[in-house]
Amino acid sequence: MADSALVFPAAEYRGRVAALQAGMEAAGLHALLLTTPPDVFYVTGFLTRFWESPARPWFVLVPAAGDPVAVIPSIGADLMGRGWIADIRSWDAPDPADDGVSLLAETLAALVPERGRVGLPMGLETHLRMPLADYDRVRTRLAPRAFVDATAVVQRVREIKSEAEIGKIRAACAVADRAFARLPGIAAPGRGLDAVFRAFQVALLEEGADWVSYVAGGAGPGGYGDVISPADDRPLATGDVLMIDTGAVRQGYFCDFDRNFAIGPAGDAARRAHGALYAATDAALAALRPGMRACDLHRVMAEALVARGVRPGGGRLGHGLGLSLTEWPSFTPRDTTELRAGMVLTLEPGVAIAPGRIMVHEENIVLREDGAELLSTRAPAELPEIPV
Repeated sequence: MADSALVFPAAEYRGRVAALQAGMEAAGLHALLLTTPPDVFYVTGFLTRFWESPARPWFVLVPAAGDPVAVIPSIGADLMGRGWIADIRSWDAPDPADDGVSLLAETLAALVPERGRVGLPMGLETHLRMPLADYDRVRTRLAPRAFVDATAVVQRVREIKSEAEIGKIRAACAVADRAFARLPGIAAPGRGLDAVFRAFQVALLEEGADWVSYVAGGAGPGGYGDVISPADDRPLATGDVLMIDTGAVRQGYFCDFDRNFAIGPAGDAARRAHGALYAATDAALAALRPGMRACDLHRVMAEALVARGVRPGGGRLGHGLGLSLTEWPSFTPRDTTELRAGMVLTLEPGVAIAPGRIMVHEENIVLREDGAELLSTRAPAELPEIPV
């Protein structure tokens, strides 16, 4: 098969499939059913924005041995055929009477023995991208074969990035770094926050993003209310703190980090909060080692914030990153996931400044055997100020 349409050489995908098959063997699985864009891309290299259309389901089957089988709508057969997958079975979709159900069931029946087990991610941070009614029909047709949870099989493999993947995420971070460097020329007192967001997305595209899946943030006097809001037309004002968070995509991989700026001279509370966030990130960078748990790193950042006299914000203080804007694990007190070399992670401490006012800071790193390596360019220690 030609590699021309693939983000990576075919050997990269073969290695991923082999790792999944090793996990499948340990879990007693005879096939793995994948339905979501990141999982399908992970094993096939099939990269398209056509996933935005919910009208069609897509299936990739990883057998216990051998290459994956794509069971997909005919509209995607040409693109899939440019990659390394040779066995591509398609139907004309959407078909309200049988939207791939029969073809999927027939393919699985040939791959899985009568009392075999089909793995399907069913846990946290997974979803099934097919109608539930059709899923029930497939299960009924395949009985007594069992469908079982394969979340751990997929996540333990995907969470360790190859050097090729790390290079793609580093490139996405570099795009955002360059766009953030242009922000002082984009944001100014009197300019609406919505206009700033639009101009920043243009900058991301001009700097090399393939698309911009996520831009959010906020602005307000001395801080902002949340970190997920779309922008409104409120004009920036002297004394505001502006934060923009982006998940720009390059060749299928995300970056995910934010930057804070003061509009005019920064107030004392904002400067203290920014200093505490910087110190908490430093503490995480210094402490992070393979073998720690996600909850351990949460504690490191939370304690560093408390030591600086601020109250940690609610929610998680970072997460995994890669083919999705956010991946597992989550840095919370309850996530005991072991952190391993090769994980790409975000460090995202947050503080509550006052009722209705918070600040958040985020960096992207890869965990190496000897500690953390930054993928995003480290933010300045002092809160940057945009002149008025």
